[in-house]
Amino acid sequence: MWELRARRTDPARPVSFRLMPGAVKTIGRARAADFCLDVPFVSRLHCRVEVGPDGAVEVVDLGSTNGTWVDGKRVSRATLARGSVLRVGRVEFALEPCG
Repeated sequence: MWELRARRTDPARPVSFRLMPGAVKTIGRARAADFCLDVPFVSRLHCRVEVGPDGAVEVVDLGSTNGTWVDGKRVSRATLARGSVLRVGRVEFALEPCG
């Protein structure tokens, strides 16, 4: 199991999302997004995170206006590794093992 943990957030309101093997989750501002992130520069449906049965994690940009970034590079699709930094809008998430 993995966790996307936002970096540099208010300690009283941490932001993190758990990812189970086989999960396919969307991140965006829309209520229809699996992980709602209602902050500036995030598209309604910004990106999709997929976790394979083997635990491999991929992110796919869904045509976002401001792009999806992994480790400082704009990507359309990328594989994430432990410690990878995923940026959606101005929010940066680190991928960490959970539990």
